Amino acid sequence: MQDDIKPDTQAETPPEVDTLPSLEEALKAAELQAAEHHDAWLRAKAETENMRRRAAEEADKARKFAVEGFAGELLAVKDSLEAALASDAASPEKMREGVELTLKQLNAAFAKYQLVEEQPLGAKFDPHLHQAIGMVDSDQPANTVVTVLQKGYRLAERTLRPALVMVAKGKDN
Repeated sequence: MQDDIKPDTQAETPPEVDTLPSLEEALKAAELQAAEHHDAWLRAKAETENMRRRAAEEADKARKFAVEGFAGELLAVKDSLEAALASDAASPEKMREGVELTLKQLNAAFAKYQLVEEQPLGAKFDPHLHQAIGMVDSDQPANTVVTVLQKGYRLAERTLRPALVMVAKGKDN
């Protein structure tokens, strides 16, 4: 009976390679996928370049027209000054009144755009806000602003122009 049992050699052999895609099919699929990825990469690159260009254009416009509102406010001040100069028969009192109204317009424009006048008299010297022209003998404590030669201005929190000041040497110097 042992002769009747034959070893099953077919069951031990691996299945034929026909069930797997051929190498050519795999290559074609990989090439197609690579082409799709390359196309997607090109599109993403083009979109990135377009976004960069648009951002640069917007930044350029923002720089170019950043002062548009402030400049518009100053036009009213200029118009008032020109009207005052064009008036031949204005008395000194009327001229002064016109200049005061024009200064009021200018101060309103400054306030609207957070352009603030620095009032340093009596304050401690701050090199971020003041530019010392010299030191003078004074009864004030050392490094106190005792004279303002030219007003300083801040735009929001940034110093636009430091105040030109004279600073006290102090009593002990």
